[in-house]
Amino acid sequence: LPPAVFPLSCVVQNYSWGKVGLESEVAKLVASGDPLVQIQPDQPYAELWMGTHPRGDALIRDNRIPQKTLGQWIADNPACLGAKVKDTFQGHLPFLFKVLSVDTALSVQAHPNKELAAKLHAQFPEHYPDANHKPEMAIALTPFEGMCGFRPVEEIVSFLQNVPELRALIGEVAAEQLERSGSDDPRGVSAALRVCFTRLMKSEKKFFVDQLNMLVKRISQEAVEGKDTSGSNGELLLRLHSQYPGDIGCFTIYFLNLVRLEPGEAMFLGANEPHAYLHGDCVEIMACSDNTVRAGLTPKFIDVLTLCEMLNYTPAPSSSKILPAAQSQLDPHVYLYDPPVPDFTIMRIEIPASIKLYLISAMDSASILLVIQGTAVGTSTAAASEMSLHRGSVLFVSANESISLHLSSPDGMLLFRACCLL
Repeated sequence: LPPAVFPLSCVVQNYSWGKVGLESEVAKLVASGDPLVQIQPDQPYAELWMGTHPRGDALIRDNRIPQKTLGQWIADNPACLGAKVKDTFQGHLPFLFKVLSVDTALSVQAHPNKELAAKLHAQFPEHYPDANHKPEMAIALTPFEGMCGFRPVEEIVSFLQNVPELRALIGEVAAEQLERSGSDDPRGVSAALRVCFTRLMKSEKKFFVDQLNMLVKRISQEAVEGKDTSGSNGELLLRLHSQYPGDIGCFTIYFLNLVRLEPGEAMFLGANEPHAYLHGDCVEIMACSDNTVRAGLTPKFIDVLTLCEMLNYTPAPSSSKILPAAQSQLDPHVYLYDPPVPDFTIMRIEIPASIKLYLISAMDSASILLVIQGTAVGTSTAAASEMSLHRGSVLFVSANESISLHLSSPDGMLLFRACCLL
């Protein structure tokens, strides 16, 4: 039988927002995973793609396997996905697993649901390349910050009262409508929020650049004088303005929650949820899609109308965006991040130093295993030979195959396993 468990060599994306050289967790993992790789000290290492996406199909590192890439191998051996996954997702791996190292903010964006994705793809295939939805989940590897979802209304109203430049862009009528909207009428609140956010995003370029410059000047002055600028979210405003001067996205900090994740904490981003990652390293998993509707903090194609139409205008505190991990009932070393979509699940596997032999159990889904720390020799009846596992190693594990890990590191192991639990 051909091997059904094998190591992968994964594609790096050098987007400009990525951390540079060995500052980047992506670069560190790649360098540990393959000592022959030369890390360029001035190059951004933004994303590591572990999956079958056509723009980053993983290479198979096993010369007994005739197929060169994981995508080709799955196409020729679809049963490796597991019966349910294969049938539900038409013989394709349903997720793309990534590591991200974020230095400067990513664009303010949202991903469409399936219905909108199909419509956008039919109308504008050059901007929306497929008809799938794209829910995502991020798990912090280092302290991680992002913006996600609309803030509670009282926080937005407080900014409207403390930041005259913001109020000028939105206009008195819309601002007062939000101020008057009561918590007993959630639809009224959402409608008022939609009007305010749309007015902001559609404001005249010259007008918002003037207001932004006034705001930045005012906050810089207050900061120099040692004043507290938190009522204007001053620190974040100055940081984003230094990264994207004159960009409308700078004002979105007054509408969106700032979410801070400690290592191991996760956030889930459903369809139509506005978000922007700001800084830090994470593992991320998403449905297989490239559909992104952008509206700021980016030089790329922006589609403000679509974004403002599609967003979920439900205010909620930032704490509600954090998805807790549940310790597995079957194995105390496994923590499950199981979001409210069928496309993907992540397991965090923490093996203490006291354990010398650990079984990565078989499941009815193909999975991708990433080693973050620790070393082991892996053996499997489905692997051609024993596999040396260390920081940065990535393995593809076919459905219903298990791996025995013979641990050799003094401080245990940390792994993430991406799969699909139907």
